[in-house]
Amino acid sequence: MNPLLEAALSARTNAHAPFSKFQVGAAIEDADGRIFTGCNVENATYGLTICAERVAVFKAISEGARKFTRIAVAADTDVLTPPCGACRQILWEFCGDAELTLVNLQGKTESFRLSELFPRPFDASFID
Repeated sequence: MNPLLEAALSARTNAHAPFSKFQVGAAIEDADGRIFTGCNVENATYGLTICAERVAVFKAISEGARKFTRIAVAADTDVLTPPCGACRQILWEFCGDAELTLVNLQGKTESFRLSELFPRPFDASFID
């Protein structure tokens, strides 16, 4: 299995999901080949919960990464789980039309361009 998918699967095990029990891991690769991971972190209010994809992006940004090439999202579901709407927005703003691969614990994968999942994104071009 490729290192990006392995990183997402590994990050999933760190998820803090005591309420939903829905553990998700994400990994994002920058233009230099560095991989940054994230997991979902739930909060009792639910509204303050943050998804794995956003954790990975914000972690990468906080470490100085700015250009991204690939993203992987891992969950324990038979039907592969895509990012939620909020994560699609963040991924688009920071990653553009990057490759996104979904993976489950059985190793099933499916890959997309972000534009396939988010065909009419809002971005800075609307506010320039």
